[in-house]
Amino acid sequence: MSKDKDKDKKNQGYKVIADNRQARFLYEIMETYEAGIQLTGTEVKSIRAGKTNLQDGYALIRDNEAWLLNVHISPYNFSGQYFNHEPRRSRKLLLHRDEIRKLIGKTEQQGLTLVPLKMYFKGGWVKVSIALGRGKKLHDKRETIKKRQDQREMQRAIKSY
Repeated sequence: MSKDKDKDKKNQGYKVIADNRQARFLYEIMETYEAGIQLTGTEVKSIRAGKTNLQDGYALIRDNEAWLLNVHISPYNFSGQYFNHEPRRSRKLLLHRDEIRKLIGKTEQQGLTLVPLKMYFKGGWVKVSIALGRGKKLHDKRETIKKRQDQREMQRAIKSY
């Protein structure tokens, strides 16, 4: 097999590591963006082991740079304590300058929040899907729960039919 075919196979890989299902419940998602993330070696090894939690994470734009905050990546077990990383450190998101400008405008003017939806491997690189979201009110959350229950009941009815 040639090297080009090996590269093509590597680039097609898409493996979801962590999914923030709570974000879709708490926020009304407007737009999504794919961003690279700046990591250390032990963080990547820990992510490959699946030890990531996006639950409380959010993103901010500071000094024309995007940062991912409060995302927990567990310390890697097989490295020494001196070479390991801080689990909840701020991590830089890699976005194009134009995308950052758009996000600055929308988060400041419209009061939207940047929330990480999922973390995944794409072609060997760790990517984060971040979304612009507006917080849902209590009645919106109840409506979401009602829709979900109706869907389940319809599926059960179809399955039993």
